[in-house]
Amino acid sequence: MKIKTIAIGTLLVVGANSYAQQLTLKADNIDQIVKELTLEEKAHLLVGRENSKSMTGVPGAAGTIQGVKRLGIPSIVLTDDPAGVHISPTRKGDSQTYYATGFPVGTALACTWNPELVENVGKAIGEETLEYGCDVLLAPGMNIHRTPLCGRNFEYFSEDPIVSGIMAAAYVNGVQSNGVGTSIKHYAVNSQETNRIEVDEVVSQRALREIYLKGFEIAIQQSNPWTVMSSYNRLNGIWTQSSPELLITILRDEWGYDGLVMTDWTNERRTSFDRVAAGNELLTPGHDWQETDIIENVKEGKLSMDIVDARVRKLLEMIVKTPRFKGYKSSNKPNLEAHATLTRQASTEGMVLLENEGNTLPLKGVKTVALFGKTSYDFIAGGTGSGNVNKPYVIDLMTGLTNAGLTIDENLKQLYESHKDFNNKTNKVSGRRRELTELKVSRNSIEHLAATNDLAIFTIGRQAGEGRDRNIDDDFNLTVGEREMLEDICNAFHALGKKVVVIMNMGNVMETASWKSMPDALLMAWQPGQEGGNSVADVLLGKQTPSGKLSMTFPIMASDIPAVNNFPTGTGSKYGDNRRNVDYTLHEEGIYVGYRYFTTFGKKVSYPFGYGLSYTTFAYSKPVVKATSDGFTASIVVKNTGDAEGKEAVQLYVSAPNGGLDKPVRELKAFAKTGTLKPGESETLHFHVSTYDLASFNETQSEWQTATGKYEIQFGASAEDIRATTAFSNKKALTRKVNDVLKPNRELKEIKP
Repeated sequence: MKIKTIAIGTLLVVGANSYAQQLTLKADNIDQIVKELTLEEKAHLLVGRENSKSMTGVPGAAGTIQGVKRLGIPSIVLTDDPAGVHISPTRKGDSQTYYATGFPVGTALACTWNPELVENVGKAIGEETLEYGCDVLLAPGMNIHRTPLCGRNFEYFSEDPIVSGIMAAAYVNGVQSNGVGTSIKHYAVNSQETNRIEVDEVVSQRALREIYLKGFEIAIQQSNPWTVMSSYNRLNGIWTQSSPELLITILRDEWGYDGLVMTDWTNERRTSFDRVAAGNELLTPGHDWQETDIIENVKEGKLSMDIVDARVRKLLEMIVKTPRFKGYKSSNKPNLEAHATLTRQASTEGMVLLENEGNTLPLKGVKTVALFGKTSYDFIAGGTGSGNVNKPYVIDLMTGLTNAGLTIDENLKQLYESHKDFNNKTNKVSGRRRELTELKVSRNSIEHLAATNDLAIFTIGRQAGEGRDRNIDDDFNLTVGEREMLEDICNAFHALGKKVVVIMNMGNVMETASWKSMPDALLMAWQPGQEGGNSVADVLLGKQTPSGKLSMTFPIMASDIPAVNNFPTGTGSKYGDNRRNVDYTLHEEGIYVGYRYFTTFGKKVSYPFGYGLSYTTFAYSKPVVKATSDGFTASIVVKNTGDAEGKEAVQLYVSAPNGGLDKPVRELKAFAKTGTLKPGESETLHFHVSTYDLASFNETQSEWQTATGKYEIQFGASAEDIRATTAFSNKKALTRKVNDVLKPNRELKEIKP
């Protein structure tokens, strides 16, 4: 009898083991898998791994989600970055290359004002993500350009949350159409790099809701990003990664987000269980001690198993959507040739023509060019850090102009090439990060070049990246050497009746007011990706008519922006100003960020938000507004009244009725862009604005409110160039109650109009 009992017990154990061996993850058995996982396996899933420590990743990718082999849960590959797929271009013992297309940076994409084009860029990046064996792209970045000193602004879209949200949604929809995921970031208020791990961003509830969170809300409404990345910084005293009010109450309960939340790459936090409790399903980059921390706190009762199970369940829901789970065999051969064509198109459409005296551009009758500026020969395609792409090539401006049939002055070319080689050798010996210093060309040499060339082009370059903010004196402003060079070039060429063109090759705003009158034309090329030189040549020679418009304001001086007075020192050092608090509220801007501040307070700017010239002209007519059940629709007729074909981006601003909460003079609520219009052609653009879109946030009542009354609807070529107006009478007040969360931990003293 005893022997029989043992036999039955043995059979039960064998049966259980057999059951476990047969159980593998499927889309419809996630709850069953969660029950089967041990606590140790659950912690293993919730803690990622840096790619260098993973045996299943793609070389050069950012990291992985760890799998559980016994239950058929594969490791999932996460890769950077917004301008293209960031992986290693070569692999040991492999003759194939794995370069990815370098697309224009976020600012350049936003300045296209063309969501359809941005979605196409996203589709191309998504294809490369898929075919290079990655599952989730850690992009797009969509933090607000609070000031031009943030070193990572090039990755982000705009100072305006409407532009940021719509462009991010287009990007996400494009990438995810390939069956791979995205991670919109950095949620939230990651508006600086200096001391970003510890800094406490103190922001009013209204500014949070209307400015810093609104773009994320729009992106989630208009797309379905697989993941949201919680940022490094503190927000009103609490780390965002440990804030259930931010990650659960607002993101999930109010906005209905149903995807995965992951942390940014944090190494220095002392605990992990609190971030799991706060709403993160994945801790990255991941460390063994984090798994131990989760396990111990569950056993001690500080972290409930129900919460752990909920986080694991959400993680598995994402994993079953990935190509790796579905067994997709990546080709490692995306269509790089087609994508190069697309990046060339996208970068030209994002370039902004700032000055064009006497129709200097497009160039006519120019054969020989004196090409000045180190960046003309060492073009900056994109930013540094996780925002960089290992590109197969970069077309510099010299090559682009040569490809277009222009002749570059050979002596000047050799001078810059020698200077470039010398700097590269010096940096290699010293081990420093390669940074080409500007070359000083003598006044006599410039005068000789003016006599022997038809045109001067001077490229001014700026580089920035993750972990560093910009300084004012020789980054935001021209350096002394650059100013002297520009003056000498303009004096010499203008004395002979010849033109000077300046190209700005950078991802961010710089000071222009003090020198923009010197050259005859000024083109903001941004950091336009690997085809940059060809793209600039396309615009200069009229192959493409510029149609980009600024998605941010160019102030006259950095100090004209209220936030700059409360920004870290911006020395450009890795650590810079280690202050713990950046107060957005103590006599600071509140909701008055960017054009909202400049238009409302009547401050002059160098170039307004939404500004951009063309080689043709456009007339706006027949503004129409019609009430709908949830707001209004509007339309405007745009006609090409010039001599060249081109596109026009129209911005719809709203001016609210007086009374109630203080409001900016105007706020962007929608935008649209025409197709290519030939001279004399017209197109009617349509817009939709909901009553909720018109709402402002009342902190005292924790409520979104849209007042009744007459709203002026303004159709603008920029924030300061309103071409047509009409009116909308809102007869029904809207109130939308939300949770009273994310309160500042100090008194608010924001500026008022």
